[in-house]
Amino acid sequence: MMNRTAENSAVVFAGGIELDRIAFFRDLAVIIVSAKVFGLIAQRLKAPSVVGEIIAGLLLGPSVFGLVGQSDYLSLLAEIGVVLLMFDAGLETNMKDLLKTGPKAFAVACSGVFVPLVGGTLLYMLFYGVDMADKENFYRAVFIGTIMTATSVGITVSALKELGHLKDRIGTLITSAAIIDDVIGIIVLTFVIGLRNPDSDPITVLWKTGLFIVLSIGIGFLLHYAFKWADKKWPHQRRIPILGLALCMFLAFAAETFFGIADITGAYIAGLILCTLSDSDYIARKVDINSYMIFGPVFFASIGLKTSVSGVTTELLLFSLGFIAVAMVTKIIGCGLVAKIFGNSFRDSMKVGVGMMTRGEVALIVAQKGLSEGMLDAKYFTSVILLIIVSSISVPIILKLLYKGEPAEEA
Repeated sequence: MMNRTAENSAVVFAGGIELDRIAFFRDLAVIIVSAKVFGLIAQRLKAPSVVGEIIAGLLLGPSVFGLVGQSDYLSLLAEIGVVLLMFDAGLETNMKDLLKTGPKAFAVACSGVFVPLVGGTLLYMLFYGVDMADKENFYRAVFIGTIMTATSVGITVSALKELGHLKDRIGTLITSAAIIDDVIGIIVLTFVIGLRNPDSDPITVLWKTGLFIVLSIGIGFLLHYAFKWADKKWPHQRRIPILGLALCMFLAFAAETFFGIADITGAYIAGLILCTLSDSDYIARKVDINSYMIFGPVFFASIGLKTSVSGVTTELLLFSLGFIAVAMVTKIIGCGLVAKIFGNSFRDSMKVGVGMMTRGEVALIVAQKGLSEGMLDAKYFTSVILLIIVSSISVPIILKLLYKGEPAEEA
């Protein structure tokens, strides 16, 4: 019979997994402090804070010091973190800018998804070979390409804002295309995960995805006006962010349960439904408190915890170099070429291509989803993290060179 001390320190789930609750609180404290410290250091070095948070997880995990171990508790917090991040991304989407740029941004985004998707798939085939009869290996190859499709809106916007070109013609095109790029990338992720299900076929996956999008638009309009009424009745009150958070969680649940679509897609849709409310910034700030203090750091640190440095071989290192090169070059080709077709100069087309090269949170989210679905090995997180670091550092530098001699078009 378990004594009282043991009862207080552990909980046993139906699956027979025993989790040490006290150790979890210790690990959580260490992760929160370490992630923030390394995040601040990364910012001082002109790198995104997420890079520092990932490195914190890498140092704390079994690959280096082994101070923190993985647990179901941390995995659950990380899952909530990724859902909140996508909800926040939807909330911060500027729907007016998205619609204003129209077909040009959409065409740039489509090409910016298609070319890296093909390039990443071919890269995996080149390194590991793919037997078309082996569907699992083929899906892994496609998933590597899927990781490459995402563009980091935050890093690109930060660089353009610093240069004073965020709201000019090319800056608006880059920003809008990056947002659309992420939406298409999430749809591709949903489709690829659905295809891997042995009980599904491409037609089923297509109509389920299409049905979810149609219902999201239809129900989304109704929910939008319901929230608009509530926002007008109770302006700037906490009940609106609470209801918004509930909507996020329910759509994340409904997307995966009823349509077989990634939960992050439902969370993103919830953000889009609310992004045009007058209090959307207020909702985002309230949600960001939870994400910034607990769930975000745990998610990014968990990436580091799951990254296996011991598994880095010469082959994986070469693959990572190829992964970085292909991911960056295919964005320049895919996005820059379409921008040139629309009549932009070579220099402006290069700005569009380079501006779309950055990878960040969404690439990590896609990789994390692939790991949880068994479509990606943990060792490939090394490649993704290196891509984020290299692109985050190089893109602002290259953009500064491309804009050299051009006066800023905004104060």
